[in-house]
Amino acid sequence: MHILEKLLVGLSVKKIVGSTDMPIAKICFNSQQAEAHACFVAIAGNQVNGHTYIPTVIAAGCKAVVCEALPDPPQIDDSVTYVVVDSAANALGVMASNFYNHPSKKLKIVAVTGTNGKTSTVHLLYNMVIKMGYKAGMLSTIHNKILDQAYPASHTTPDALQLHELLQLMVEAGCQYCFMEASSHAIVQDRLAGLTIFAAIFTNITHEHLDYHLDFARYIQAKKKLFDHLPKNAFALVNKQDKNSTIMLQNCKAKKYTFSLRDSADFRAKIIANTLDGLELAIDGQQVWLQLLGAFNASNILAAYGTSQLLGLDSQESLMALSAIPPILGRMNRVYNGKKQKVIIDYGHTPDAIEKVMSTLRAMLTSNSRLISVMGCGGNRDKQKRAMMGKILAVNSDIAIFTSDNPRDEDPQDIIHSMQQGVPVDTQQKVLPIVDRTTAIRTACLLASPNDVVLLAGKGHQHYEEIKGVKYYFCEEEIVQQMLK
Repeated sequence: MHILEKLLVGLSVKKIVGSTDMPIAKICFNSQQAEAHACFVAIAGNQVNGHTYIPTVIAAGCKAVVCEALPDPPQIDDSVTYVVVDSAANALGVMASNFYNHPSKKLKIVAVTGTNGKTSTVHLLYNMVIKMGYKAGMLSTIHNKILDQAYPASHTTPDALQLHELLQLMVEAGCQYCFMEASSHAIVQDRLAGLTIFAAIFTNITHEHLDYHLDFARYIQAKKKLFDHLPKNAFALVNKQDKNSTIMLQNCKAKKYTFSLRDSADFRAKIIANTLDGLELAIDGQQVWLQLLGAFNASNILAAYGTSQLLGLDSQESLMALSAIPPILGRMNRVYNGKKQKVIIDYGHTPDAIEKVMSTLRAMLTSNSRLISVMGCGGNRDKQKRAMMGKILAVNSDIAIFTSDNPRDEDPQDIIHSMQQGVPVDTQQKVLPIVDRTTAIRTACLLASPNDVVLLAGKGHQHYEEIKGVKYYFCEEEIVQQMLK
């Protein structure tokens, strides 16, 4: 049990109606989790306004409500304490930190943000320190981990309550570090409120999530907010190759560092070899072979190495640990079927990401090999990028199969049609629309000769296809392996 007054420490409170000297057993922002001795935080979200559920949670036994506006006088319950704040979302994070005894202050939290590379960089950092003998946790799109125990992840960045609970579990497990993805949605929704962040990394920023942020300027500001709130004793590490990296560092109070594969920077690397078997890099005067593919992964590796040095870890041990890390699930994973074709599964689902993946693969093709790609665009998501994606696939593929990818509430045929709108006239003969994704994958493998490369893009680690609110099991690797039969 916690006393409500203690949970409010650090909040900018506008008004309190009732007593704060009451026991609180849990905090919730979902009305279905309301019960006696719970404090309900009414968040005015984009789709649901928690304030409309205040009568419901009071009927369920809640005696404390944190809100941005008091209910109309007839609905005020004299037995309930109402705490009025400017931002209920921010209050949830601060209260969660208080409830779990400030776990982020007991860890070195490294937050990674950017359009592409967040997951790979976080997994590199986590696996690197684990291989070096340190105890660490990870919060990522694929899954959350505490030491070697994996927990399912429903979002790239957990909600504030789950976030602080996971951090407390990391503290109890003896973790020294936590490496986490910080999505733009989480940043603007104040899901990081109450966190003490030790370091922030910026990978890049390109066209994505404009259905949510509305325009690119707001998307940039969402990422920048992470760096604006870093304390003086933290450090910021940004990718100098991205022109918006300077914006991230404006008004940032933390120590500032840069990394680059091309420009002069605090941390630099040179690609010696870039093959379908891995990368060879020169970093800090040392040559290292890595199992990850592509120049974009060289940038992620460099970000992880730079972070290791700023954390005070041994240079050679860091590089040895990085070299031992296998390809990350759903990120340029290689699958070989019976025809010995090279099948690559990758999560890339933004114009920038897929263009980098395809340019990397095209550079690896031999004179008698082709690139056959399979990809779709998600339903109920950024529609502006569909034509862009269609153009990139058509231009960079020898055969481009447009297919379904989590159509959600949309007709997948309509999504494919939107992708086709971006296809240049002189590349239209290379495009093959196949709505059913299983059929599309099988077709790609049947069309491919032993020297060809087949790219399955967009789903990566996801083992489901979401249609009309239902997630159906769907594993691309299994479909490829079934071609053996």
